[in-house]
Amino acid sequence: MKILTGTQIRELDKYTIEHEPIKSIDLMERAAKALTRAITRVWDDNTSVVVFAGPGNNGGDALAVARMMGEQGYSVKVYLFNVSGTLSADCSANKERLAGAAGVTFIEVTNEFDPPELPASVLVIDGLFGSGLSKPLSGGFASLVKYINQSECRVVSIDIPSGLMTEDNSYNTRTNIIRADYTFTLQQMKLAFLFPENQRYLGRLGVLDIRLSAEGIEKADAKYEIVDESFVRTLLRPRGDFWHKGDAGTSLIVAGSYGMAGAAILASRACFRSGAGKVITHVPARNNDIMQIAVPEAIVSRDADDNLFTEPVADDSFDAMGIGPGIGTDEVTATAFISQLRRAQVPTVVDADGLNILASHRAWFQRIPVGTILTPHPLEFERLAGVRFNDGFEQLSKAVEMAQTMQIYIILKGHYSALCMPDGKVMFNSTGNSGMATAGSGDVLTGVLTALLARGYNQKDACLIGTYVHGLAGDLAAEELGVESVTAGDIVRFLPKAFKRLDD
Repeated sequence: MKILTGTQIRELDKYTIEHEPIKSIDLMERAAKALTRAITRVWDDNTSVVVFAGPGNNGGDALAVARMMGEQGYSVKVYLFNVSGTLSADCSANKERLAGAAGVTFIEVTNEFDPPELPASVLVIDGLFGSGLSKPLSGGFASLVKYINQSECRVVSIDIPSGLMTEDNSYNTRTNIIRADYTFTLQQMKLAFLFPENQRYLGRLGVLDIRLSAEGIEKADAKYEIVDESFVRTLLRPRGDFWHKGDAGTSLIVAGSYGMAGAAILASRACFRSGAGKVITHVPARNNDIMQIAVPEAIVSRDADDNLFTEPVADDSFDAMGIGPGIGTDEVTATAFISQLRRAQVPTVVDADGLNILASHRAWFQRIPVGTILTPHPLEFERLAGVRFNDGFEQLSKAVEMAQTMQIYIILKGHYSALCMPDGKVMFNSTGNSGMATAGSGDVLTGVLTALLARGYNQKDACLIGTYVHGLAGDLAAEELGVESVTAGDIVRFLPKAFKRLDD
């Protein structure tokens, strides 16, 4: 699913109007019908409704919804804010259509505004501003937003909570953004919806299909997309009937200082469960026995040191490498890490302490091999970037810049993990849940990605499949166990079911 910018959304509306063909007012009517259906499924006609409509097309949508709800027996009070004396053409047309509508009280605000009481029994429909907003709300509209937010009423926002911009909110005034209980957005997810700091404004989110041109969406050059199951299925390669373990690839996992053997175990198990033919796991000597017992399928490569990773693996007969989980940041480990990274001529995943080592050795970071995959969580990425970010958009923008400049792949881990690619595009993952916010979850992802690389997938496809399957395994685990009880080991345990679902 493509994520379009505010400008692209408006261009898509125009494309639909020109090529369907359909009048803009009729397209607004179509959107209003979808919105009315969604709203009336949640709130029955005993609900008192107050509509706040702005002067643009978002306000036109709100006026049309008010008319349709009035026709269905709802008691609706409408405030149309026309303080500049200029309404969009379709907003003006819907103002005329609203005249005399059953069950609707209409008030046009041109100067003075006496706000209504908004008790808990009232539903507010927010149609003040939509995806065209390009600056923070101020003045009277900011005061109205604060008044709504301080009230006990329930709020449903049309397309996007008023005051929230579709992409960059790093300079926004957050007290001047509607906090909705529901947001019913039209046709496409907005980029701002994918950042954690904006969730407080959205409430429950619904995406309504208003049948905008599929051809127009296809032609749109979207920088951002959301990966779904049907797309991931197209990337999977069948396992050959006559394969032997060499055909399925050999993975090297460098993980786990003494006391952190679990990182090596989780990554190795995940690697096997993701189809690797052979896994070599390099650990400190004191982790040998636990690895032999916990993952008997793995070939254990022992470091010369009892407790730390201190020397690169001499054997180079592996097809992909995952390095970093639990190795620590001791200086001798850091030296071994960069030596291992530079000598490996295979696709590589760097996670956890590997990222922390790069963050503390800036010169090394600038020379990591092209095509390397980094998998930071937000704090790890801040360390890598050397800055604190105001919000998710700033963080994503920096990751995109870094991926392009260094020609690497960066998976920003989170609810919508974002794969930032060397071509400047971003693919968001759609699987996963809060139960996966648990120690070791990232180690599992490292194992999954390393296995897919060893099996011959390119970096882009390995990242897309790996993040999706990792999240799907977490979702399947949560379905059975509940989100509170999911562990990293459970994610590994449900990897087979995740792959099977994609294969079916």
